[in-house]
Amino acid sequence: MTVESEVRKFQEIAALFTMVASGIVGISLLVGGIGIMNIMLVSVSERTREIGLRKAVGAGSAAILTQFLVEAVVLCCIGGLIGLGVGQLLTMLIAHIPKVPLEKAYIPGWAAAISLGFSAIVGIFFGFFPALKAARLDPIEALRHE
Repeated sequence: MTVESEVRKFQEIAALFTMVASGIVGISLLVGGIGIMNIMLVSVSERTREIGLRKAVGAGSAAILTQFLVEAVVLCCIGGLIGLGVGQLLTMLIAHIPKVPLEKAYIPGWAAAISLGFSAIVGIFFGFFPALKAARLDPIEALRHE
């Protein structure tokens, strides 16, 4: 047994852990994105008359598309901020475990920025279909909607 073989074993375990964590994160993003899409679709159906009124007074499809995309991104970023807050709380709790040398545990700024970026990308990707549906509504049919 050499130190080199132990380092190699540790790297293999770390790579396996990274793959498993990446799979869990991917599934979580997919499920969260589908939830966002459903929320936005409900929002579009509940606000059909509002969309029809906006189109009737001159709002273009691009304006409505942008409005719903911004709503989806903001919703996702709020979720991302909540996740960062929970992560920061857990990091602070882990750092205060007695007799464990983790008092310098922290979430780096680049990791927070990447997580918020992923939140925004999920909002854009999964919010696009509901926003497109809202932008394509016929104003006359939307105003008749009950």
